[in-house]
Amino acid sequence: MNISSALLSASTIAVRDCMGAKVGERILVVTDEPQRLLGYALWQAAKALGHDVLLTEILPRKSNGEEPPPEVAELMKKFDVVFCPTSKSLTHTDSRRAASALGVRIATLPGVTEEIMVRCMNADYHAIARRTHTLCAMLEKSSAVRVTTPLGTDITMPIAGRTAHASSGLFREKGQSGNLPTGEAYLAPVEGGSNGVIVVDGSFAQVGLLSTPIRIVVKDGYAAEITGGPEAEQLKRLLEPHGKDAYTVAEFGIGTNDKAVITGKIIEDEKVMGTIHIAFGDNKSMGGTVRVASHLDGLVRRPTVWFDGTLIMKDGEFTVTV
Repeated sequence: MNISSALLSASTIAVRDCMGAKVGERILVVTDEPQRLLGYALWQAAKALGHDVLLTEILPRKSNGEEPPPEVAELMKKFDVVFCPTSKSLTHTDSRRAASALGVRIATLPGVTEEIMVRCMNADYHAIARRTHTLCAMLEKSSAVRVTTPLGTDITMPIAGRTAHASSGLFREKGQSGNLPTGEAYLAPVEGGSNGVIVVDGSFAQVGLLSTPIRIVVKDGYAAEITGGPEAEQLKRLLEPHGKDAYTVAEFGIGTNDKAVITGKIIEDEKVMGTIHIAFGDNKSMGGTVRVASHLDGLVRRPTVWFDGTLIMKDGEFTVTV
């Protein structure tokens, strides 16, 4: 398989710098056919760095959050570091959570392309980490987040008592996990309490870039009404098979990666600095109570954001030092 030097370099950064893989640590790469190139690049980088590394390929999952085969779930528990470059996300799975609980360090790379990998892995992850941890500390001191946009977003989400998570790109301690490439501060709003309107005008997970904004009315923590163009209908088709839990307001996140750009791939889009994202579905990975085999993020451009009464961002520009 032909791997470019740029992709191999980005993969080396992922293994050596982001995961901090040490001499003697064993590495597992779980991939599928659409992501095989990226899986093989990570395998090659780990091998070149002297690690005992295993590559295993699964069939593509049908949705973000669907479990891998049970044999692979068990395998994930037996390594020091696990990479999951797959076409559907394994982030919000019990398999990932169980391995993390045992101390395995895990990076999930759902839908990441070579272009995204090369562009975003060359960011300054120490600066991203500082920015992300600053926002997390501010979130944890707040009781609610409010977001508005020129297109009509106006939603308030209660967050009191919820732990904020720093997807900083540096996952070097036992049990740490997150996306690569990355850069976001996120948490699970308190179930049943979010109300308002979200107008998603960037992209949506499993839908891609939006030609027509998707308007979502949120009542008591659930998406109660979804309208817009063909992409809104596509979103409804994605949510419907999973039942009411899939409509849960599951996540509020704010991007912190200054190298990321909006491409239609949510793995990069949600990391773009100057955007926020709100996800629906599973939130168990981030301290919530909802477990469902679906987690779909919607990206909102040019947000104005308040943590309680403090203005954090105005039309996509931070108003505080981060």
